[in-house]
Amino acid sequence: MVTRIQSVHFDASQQLVEFVEKKVAKFEKLCDDATSLDVTMKLIKPETAQNKEVALRLCCGAGELYASKTSDKFEDALLVAVDAIKAQIEKNRK
Repeated sequence: MVTRIQSVHFDASQQLVEFVEKKVAKFEKLCDDATSLDVTMKLIKPETAQNKEVALRLCCGAGELYASKTSDKFEDALLVAVDAIKAQIEKNRK
């Protein structure tokens, strides 16, 4: 599975990129036919609360799964988005 990580309006730290890679690695085990994953982290301007958005787009045999979440921290938004994609994978298995 090819994973592309993109940061918009900011430069992602190496620590954040490693955190993202670790959390999305689970998709390879959950979805055998996954071909690619796009992770887009966006800093929404102006700077206010809830200004960090993470969008995940997973291409697999079931089509394209998408989740976008907003939070105060990229890590929190990522965790919620990962859970949303997991739920979609489970739903498509049935």
